Amino acid sequence: MKPEEYKKIIQNAISKEVESYVFYRSVFEKVKDAALKSTFKELAGEETKHREFLEGLLMKPMKELHFDESRDYKVSKTIERPTVTIDMKPLDGLKLAIKKEEDAMELYKGLSAASKDAEMKKMFDSLAKMETSHKARLEDIYTNTAFAEVW
Repeated sequence: MKPEEYKKIIQNAISKEVESYVFYRSVFEKVKDAALKSTFKELAGEETKHREFLEGLLMKPMKELHFDESRDYKVSKTIERPTVTIDMKPLDGLKLAIKKEEDAMELYKGLSAASKDAEMKKMFDSLAKMETSHKARLEDIYTNTAFAEVW
């Protein structure tokens, strides 16, 4: 992969992390439930760590990064999403958050699969696992909220 393409992918990933941070902070500020407030505050903090990590990657010399150029990274699936508003219903907000985590998870899995460098592969696998755990957490909240049993 050409260094410019790699840089563009990482910059796009950073933008997605920032977008998720802004969304999670907005939900944190709006939601009243203490458990949800705590969850969204924690998710916002984790997105900040992801952004900082990715920004660190851009500081590394590009010649150290090796990818299989024959792969389709499916980055186009994460491009041109509509701007999110905080005026949506809470369940719709959870659905959107789940989809955002799923998108990030798929992006990092694709980058891992394309990486020829063991260190980079491990790093992208770790990011994918983090996003997977975020998604699972949000899915659990969604399931318990949308399908709560009535006694």
